[in-house]
Amino acid sequence: MSRSSLFRSPAVPRSALLAGALALAAGALAGCDDTAAPDPVETDKTEAAQTEITKTEKPGHDAHKPGHHAHKPGHHEAKPAPDAPEPTPLPADANPALTDPTLANKTAPDTYKARFVTSEGSFVIEVHRDWAPNGADRFYNLIDIGFFDNARFFRNVPGFMVQWGMSAYPAATQAWQKATIMDDPVKESNQPLMVTFAKTGRPNSRSTQIFINHGDNKRLDDMGFAPFGKVVEGADVVGKLYGGYGDGPPGGRGPRQDIITNFGNIYLETEFPKLSVIQSTEIL
Repeated sequence: MSRSSLFRSPAVPRSALLAGALALAAGALAGCDDTAAPDPVETDKTEAAQTEITKTEKPGHDAHKPGHHAHKPGHHEAKPAPDAPEPTPLPADANPALTDPTLANKTAPDTYKARFVTSEGSFVIEVHRDWAPNGADRFYNLIDIGFFDNARFFRNVPGFMVQWGMSAYPAATQAWQKATIMDDPVKESNQPLMVTFAKTGRPNSRSTQIFINHGDNKRLDDMGFAPFGKVVEGADVVGKLYGGYGDGPPGGRGPRQDIITNFGNIYLETEFPKLSVIQSTEIL
């Protein structure tokens, strides 16, 4: 048995998975500009195949439009094969807030900077709370508890955006999926290097997935994607983050968000070893 097949259910043919994803993608893209890029979408397991930020072929596909590739529980959702690897376990010294979002509720400073040390180098995001207060607070708390540490930039669509925010550890990703925040009004535009939360098509659906705009994505402004910060150092590093896999299926060869949710880093390390890694993060 191939290593990749260990993460798939032998009972669900690949053709069925693709058909389901395509149907969901079509629904997620309804009403979007046909020339646009996939949306930064977060997978919503309650809505078949909606991805978080974007879709690949029509930019805006989410990843899930930012929300595109989720599967309805019990439908075509990935199930581990009998001999599948164990999901990546939480470290023994993990912050308790990784599995209990109620412990991470600090109010962020009016302006702050966060450094990301990655396998390609470091970059710094400057956050302005007045741009999107709920988003700024959530980002601050995620950095504070180390939520992004050891995670991968799992979705990178050239010319569109690079996305991350699914924990290295399934227990953390699953604990935070329902810990959504209220929408913020869109005050800034999704221009290059602006940083924004991914979301599904539902109101108040932002949780932990984030993207950096590679290009001019102002079309996302009217869709409710509210930037809360901007990369102010290390733009060249953002450009070096690995993008060879592209979007997730069916538009690209990248990871499936439902499998990341269930397995975490063991899936990404096995199937997508070239993905860039977030080694550490800190508030400056």
